[in-house]
Amino acid sequence: MVEYKDTLLMPKTDFPMRGGLPTKEPQVQAEWDEMDIDKLVLERTKKRPHYVLHDGPPYANGDIHIGHALNKVIKDMINRHKSMTGFHVPYVPGWDTHGLPIEQALTNKGVKRKEMSVAEFRQLCEEYAYEQIENQKAQFRRLGVRGDWENPYITLKPEFEARQIEVFGKMAEKGYIYKGLKPVYWSPSSESALAEAEIEYKDVESYSIYVAFGIKDSKGVVPADAKFVIWTTTPWTIPANLGISVNPEFTYVVVETNGSKYIVAKDLLEKLSATFGWEDVQIVQEVQGEQLDMIVAEHPIYKRDSLVMVGDHVTADAGTGCVHTAPGHGEDDYQIGKRYGLDILSPVDNGGCYTNEAPGFEGLFYEKANPVVIEKLKEENALLHVSKFTHSYPHDWRTKKPVIYRATPQWFASVEMFRSELLDAVTATEFTPAWGETRLYNMIRDRGDWVISRQRAWGVPIPIFYAENGDPIISPETIAHVSKLFREHGSNIWFQKEAKELLPEGFTHEGSPNGKFTKENDIMDVWFDSGSSHQGVLVERGMKYPADLYLEGSDQHRGWFNSSLITSVAINGHAPYKGLLTHGFVLDGEGRKMSKSLGNTIDPIKVMNQYGADIIRMWVASVDYTGDVRISMDMLKQVSETYRKVRNTLRFLHGNVTDFNETTDRVAYEELREMDQYMYMRLQDVVKTIRDAYERYDFSTVYTTVNNFVAIELSSFYLDIAKDVVYIEGVDNKNRRAMQTVMYDTLMALVKLLTPIIPHTTEELWSYIEFDGKPQSVQLTDFPEVAEGANFADLRTKWTKVIAIRNEILKALEEARNAKTIGKSLEAKISVYADSETVELLNDANIDFAQLSIVSQFFIAGSKENAPEEALVLEKMALVVEKADGEKCERCWTISETVGSEEKHPALCKRCADVVENYYA
Repeated sequence: MVEYKDTLLMPKTDFPMRGGLPTKEPQVQAEWDEMDIDKLVLERTKKRPHYVLHDGPPYANGDIHIGHALNKVIKDMINRHKSMTGFHVPYVPGWDTHGLPIEQALTNKGVKRKEMSVAEFRQLCEEYAYEQIENQKAQFRRLGVRGDWENPYITLKPEFEARQIEVFGKMAEKGYIYKGLKPVYWSPSSESALAEAEIEYKDVESYSIYVAFGIKDSKGVVPADAKFVIWTTTPWTIPANLGISVNPEFTYVVVETNGSKYIVAKDLLEKLSATFGWEDVQIVQEVQGEQLDMIVAEHPIYKRDSLVMVGDHVTADAGTGCVHTAPGHGEDDYQIGKRYGLDILSPVDNGGCYTNEAPGFEGLFYEKANPVVIEKLKEENALLHVSKFTHSYPHDWRTKKPVIYRATPQWFASVEMFRSELLDAVTATEFTPAWGETRLYNMIRDRGDWVISRQRAWGVPIPIFYAENGDPIISPETIAHVSKLFREHGSNIWFQKEAKELLPEGFTHEGSPNGKFTKENDIMDVWFDSGSSHQGVLVERGMKYPADLYLEGSDQHRGWFNSSLITSVAINGHAPYKGLLTHGFVLDGEGRKMSKSLGNTIDPIKVMNQYGADIIRMWVASVDYTGDVRISMDMLKQVSETYRKVRNTLRFLHGNVTDFNETTDRVAYEELREMDQYMYMRLQDVVKTIRDAYERYDFSTVYTTVNNFVAIELSSFYLDIAKDVVYIEGVDNKNRRAMQTVMYDTLMALVKLLTPIIPHTTEELWSYIEFDGKPQSVQLTDFPEVAEGANFADLRTKWTKVIAIRNEILKALEEARNAKTIGKSLEAKISVYADSETVELLNDANIDFAQLSIVSQFFIAGSKENAPEEALVLEKMALVVEKADGEKCERCWTISETVGSEEKHPALCKRCADVVENYYA
């Protein structure tokens, strides 16, 4: 006799319930490598329009962190989506390799830089960079990021450096490159100039001092014995003082107190009197700021001239209205000093120590000089007040040490000369999120010229020669020759050859009558390296330029986005990108910045070893990356639980369609039952929502939509109901095949739609799906198109009501369970009392409410007004839930009065007896 349990068509799949991702993912990746998946994908899509997301290069030093993971996974999800929706998507990952961190890393390893030539040291830097690249490459690949990993772009490669030299040359040819002596951010710890993008701010404690400057020549405007009062938070710059700035629009007062006369802004007098403890203050004279112009004050230490000048940069927000001016140590100071013809005095050397231009302080480090200068001012009876306060101060982003403003001869790239073109390029760019436009626009509008020279060894040399008379030589001829040399030999040749050997054969210059030349020793700012990548990668490799998208963290508005924009607009008149997308920073679960000292970092390598790369990827999809995002092990655990539900739903779908042949068993949409049509319609809604979200780079909507569809509409509704059909009916029963049709389409849609997010999992599942003409990889397929049914609108209206009715029935069943009236829902008989409109729907021949509610018996008993007292009264109807009449069928577990009606199968209901007889007898 047949075993009834053997007649049930239970799910059959070898797709495992448990992911085992840390073990399985490397196996999947090995299969990708074996089939050369990137090449296969590009071959399939080669005739499609190109889409280029240009990779912003991470720095080649150390292991990747969770911010790297967020960045690279977002890029990969975009690329995978575009590849599956009609585009050819070549992706070239890259690395930034020049700069101070690698020099420091070698020093920390014991390399004695001063005991070798620059060329030898640079060779060690290159070898170290390649070691770091290989390490990071393996980690990025472990995340499942697809791209041309065998041929990435690397900023130290000869062909990249050659293109960078060409960018520099074109900018020079247009007059955008110049040398100037002006204050720049200077890092004593790095002994190099820094660009704005290399600055970060930290709170520090500084001195606040008020100093009195006597008058040498009052011009008859103010009393000769009065003193100008200045305020500064950098006492160490007092030896560099050459002037005092006042605002021409301000009213200034000469006040007398304790037998001395002082000059300050009138609006600040009350505040200053409190600060100095002045009690008996008499205003001797009022004078407009413009009248103070060209008065000669006296330096309190050196007794030299300190010129009074007028400038709009002077404010009354703080201080005295009389601004200490040191043209060699401040941007505003420099500008006004230049206007008045002052020297650009900067008595501090590369290491931040005073030179002999600051007598009495020679050799002192500037920070240590603060109390010494203050003591000297006390001796000169010039110090009126000293205190300390905490404020935000610029630091070197690499060494984390304070920087200073210092005037040194540097090479600059002009921004001012084509600022309007830059701003036009910003407004022509599409931003995600939209606020990025304002941020970049303001940064370009407000930024100064770009200091591009660095006093380091490891970088691309500035390709400038000098004639015997000191004239700089930058010509199309020399640029082309240097570019050619770099392409053939790499930039190290600059440090291996003399200037004459680096110039074109027979080169002459009127400034060198003896044919002697020297060369520039500075290197370019590393932001010029990566900022030239649109030429070094996109143009060099024949890729689409401008790129469709640049995507990095929000700090890159002042970094890579900024430098790339300047170089591209400078040489070609347009931005290097059509769109910019920014993501926030990764914080811990409590919203704190991650730091090793706090012990709150999340290591993506450890996460992948514990949970798998697809869990990190799903976390990335779950967060709103347009702002700062949070991560913790608890959050990853929650994501892992969502992943488990999604995986098991996919497994259930697959298990129920393994005996379904899409070609021969498919039921046409028109022949589907109404419930199946409804679910097919809902699937199309989901496909549309997800496709639209991907187009907006809105992965959190993809995540939420999939999660809700899986949990609510599949697991708790359709798939729960489906068991009564796909398990119970005969293998080729039309209702069963109808549900399998919808389940198959749902499976195929989800496995494709989820591939950009969890590619290892979908690839694994794909290997178990069988159909004629199946591509080798799910990555070689396209997203499902959105289908539209003629009856979708009517279905949506009708089934919104049906679902509302079902929800009320489920409430009644829950009440009955709580009251112990029933256990499982199949034990129930439901009697419904409803209004005429609801009764009409309940009587619809196309809807089986017993099956929808997973109950054994369902009756329409009368109108809502006639419901018995024991009925549960709900919004649309009243319901009575009782134990169903009859016996429990051993095969389908439905309680039915037909159990035993078939003599051969006394333990079965009539439906099951017929199935067994027809299919298993």
